[in-house]
Amino acid sequence: MLVIVAPGQGAQTPGFLSPWLELDGVADQLRGWSEVAGIDLVHYGTEASEEEIKDTAVAQPLLVAAGLVTTRALLPEEEAVRKLVGAVAGHSVGEITAAALAGVLGATDALTFVRERGRAMAEAAAVTETGMTALLGGEPEEVAAKLAELGLTAANNNGGGQIVAAGTLDQLAALKADPPGRAKLIPLKVAGAFHTHHMEPGVKRLAELAPTLTVADPSVGYVSNKDGEVVQSGAEVLARLVSQVSNPVRWDLCMETIQQLGATCVIEVAPAGTLTGLLKRNVKGIATFALKTPADLEKARELVAEHTGEENAA
Repeated sequence: MLVIVAPGQGAQTPGFLSPWLELDGVADQLRGWSEVAGIDLVHYGTEASEEEIKDTAVAQPLLVAAGLVTTRALLPEEEAVRKLVGAVAGHSVGEITAAALAGVLGATDALTFVRERGRAMAEAAAVTETGMTALLGGEPEEVAAKLAELGLTAANNNGGGQIVAAGTLDQLAALKADPPGRAKLIPLKVAGAFHTHHMEPGVKRLAELAPTLTVADPSVGYVSNKDGEVVQSGAEVLARLVSQVSNPVRWDLCMETIQQLGATCVIEVAPAGTLTGLLKRNVKGIATFALKTPADLEKARELVAEHTGEENAA
């Protein structure tokens, strides 16, 4: 069974979309989506600096648009996605990409939602200086106790002992000064304490937007960040996307579900590499592939054929 996954904020790098614009129709598609996304997707995907694309209001629409155009390059027909893909999942903002791939939201509504999500989260992050730091390793109980002691939230559980702590910059500084034993700390290139109570204003804004969107039930399995469950109702997917802004991301549970569903291959869409890396470390017996540039399409198509028994539409 083939699964497609979409990365979250922090996966973007300067110029990562440049090679994709060499494909016919991609630049036009991105320009067409730019008005809805509220940013110049071509500029930010090709010319903008690392600091510019770190901006939450820029990074989030850019990531969703990138995931959609790279999936379309691999599987140009929507029918091919429904026919060949067994399940989809995304990390944080990547869940919006997954929702669009599953047919829950059309591309325009997905980009409308992520535009408002990015803006709302950027505004919420501006209220208090906050951030996120990954902790690799350490005793789980000791890590949890230290985060509780400092008032930090375990905003992401990425499996394999990788926890992302989120909170104020003062709290994160205290963590750096006195980390849990044997835990390696890596500050993340994000602009706020996402998936914590600091993002509550964003939840309210998205809850107001949600009724204006057209929603359908997923046409493929949709694995939710909230608890790793396969959600079958489009309305429930949208409700989870709204609340996800202030809820922790349980990617560890998503990986467990992907394995339980019988996945044999997972392809991560651009900017790929983060989620396939986590899967390689935590799940055995599943082929993984990071679709980073158009040069990877031939291999990705071979994997699609191998793991679905059919040639895709490309």
